[in-house]
Amino acid sequence: MIPLSERLRQPKPLLFDGGFGSQLFARGIELPNSCVANELHPEDVIGIHSAYIEAGADAIGTNTFVGSTLHLKMAGKDPTGCDRLARAAVEHAKAAVERSEKETYIAGSLGPSPGAIEADSGDTSFGIANHLAREAHRRLAGALAEGGVDFFCIETMFSAREAAVAVDVVRRFGLPVAVNLTYKYTLDRNSGKVTYRTDWGHSALDLLEVFSSGEYSGGDNLLEHVDLLGLNCGAEPRREEHTGMPYAIQGVRELREAMASRGMEPKRMMAYPNAGMPQLDDQLRSYYTQTPEEMAGHLPGLLKEGAYFIGGCCGTTPAHIQAFRSALEASEQTN
Repeated sequence: MIPLSERLRQPKPLLFDGGFGSQLFARGIELPNSCVANELHPEDVIGIHSAYIEAGADAIGTNTFVGSTLHLKMAGKDPTGCDRLARAAVEHAKAAVERSEKETYIAGSLGPSPGAIEADSGDTSFGIANHLAREAHRRLAGALAEGGVDFFCIETMFSAREAAVAVDVVRRFGLPVAVNLTYKYTLDRNSGKVTYRTDWGHSALDLLEVFSSGEYSGGDNLLEHVDLLGLNCGAEPRREEHTGMPYAIQGVRELREAMASRGMEPKRMMAYPNAGMPQLDDQLRSYYTQTPEEMAGHLPGLLKEGAYFIGGCCGTTPAHIQAFRSALEASEQTN
């Protein structure tokens, strides 16, 4: 298998996997921290990875989204278990790849810290000190790199500043880096223009400015160390037109336009949205509103906007990824 950095030079799009936590729930596994499943339910973790590989995923993400010391401490778990759980997560992903006998990249997943960091809140009364967030990302990333991941996937970031801290940490391991923020619908009442912003008010353009400023990287332009930029998750309870694939399409468009406005060489773009909004059925069980066929139907529009690495987040299943694979293959035949 060629390194991901080389694969990204090829024109053929890549397919990521789908939701992981929601797949644990579907198996009846509910934990205060989903990363603990790497120890308590190893075969289920391997099984979920295997299902996505069989569905056609070119890459899978480790079950470490909430694997940092900060997340473990918040869940009442021993934070020193971070290294052990992360290494187990990589081992499970590798086991699934080996069982499949298919060439599959493994992404080391790093999620957002549980709360604002100091750079966003202004002090530590409401946020986590920047050095603590940095150390948490460093420890998790180090264990993932030691385990042998192919690239890092910094995902569901609400803060462009924390994303910059995370990139400054992971770039030192010499692996490709993907950065994905999570946006929400925002309407500018003066212009009437819709712009996606994170919970901390950061747009795609803000991300580019924070990364290029060097503020969190000793003066270095972090954009030079990022291989993929994108978005994931995202759901608007009152705006279906900004949920799921429609959200991904507009988010990728805004990111592409932001890169163009800066005159920078465009990066490969990534997008993996939720399967709509979670709802409750008559038995009070949660389900997501967007079917595999519905989401796959939007793939041509997502590809047209420039998305290259495509997958799903919360609520998406192996059936969604299989539908995406079929849509990608159909798109290749028509081009």
